[in-house]
Amino acid sequence: MHPGVKTALKVTGYTLGSLVGIAGLYVASSFALSRIPVNAQDQDPAEDVDIYILSNGVHTDIVTPVRTRYIDWTELVPIDNTPARDASAQFVGFGWGDKGFYLDTPTWAELKPSTAFKAMFHLSSSAMHVTFHRTMRESESCVKIRISQEEYQRLIAYIKASFDYDAQGRPYYIQGHSYGQHDSFYEAQRTYSFLYTCNTWANNGLKASGQKACFWTAFDSGIFYQYRRKGPNVVREAAKSVAWHSYAAARPRRSR
Repeated sequence: MHPGVKTALKVTGYTLGSLVGIAGLYVASSFALSRIPVNAQDQDPAEDVDIYILSNGVHTDIVTPVRTRYIDWTELVPIDNTPARDASAQFVGFGWGDKGFYLDTPTWAELKPSTAFKAMFHLSSSAMHVTFHRTMRESESCVKIRISQEEYQRLIAYIKASFDYDAQGRPYYIQGHSYGQHDSFYEAQRTYSFLYTCNTWANNGLKASGQKACFWTAFDSGIFYQYRRKGPNVVREAAKSVAWHSYAAARPRRSR
């Protein structure tokens, strides 16, 4: 074999081995750190507001009532910005993520290497995804959390601080994008990276409001582990790329 070819093969092998090692370390670190509880004991036992954490298998939303005496979310994120304009919605979900993934990748097949690279390495902007719901029902992917008014006000502050605002103090609405009839997108603060994902954002929101959370997580399972306390699912943690594929393939195309 030509020496140049042999050298190239060695470099390729070392590179692939390093990437596999880094990926393994990332998954193992997320798994370990997500099992470390934060706010394991509720410091404020009052139960004034019901909120939810909702997962689609990959991404976690924080869902709150549309209106309470503490805030009317439609004054911040109008229902008229959704295609359905359904005023009967009783709950509103908030999710944070990479803007490129949210807006430019309706299916996994349309994922561009540049989008993935920018998202993973802190080179892209972010967006808030707001979804209105008529009802909420607890399930394996949806957990109800009863919190105090003081805790809810802290959560409100956290969510509001995640939006990017114009000079008039209104969130920047991203027109022409939605996954269905009941959602909309807005510009957001911070940038996505492999160290700060959509689930990291949701986990930090729970921390900010004094709720059970994990020390750090990149995945939804880390959050739900603190509430379900089920055994470790190593396969699920290691197969997130497959979950992304299934989720993106089944997700409705965005409307324009």
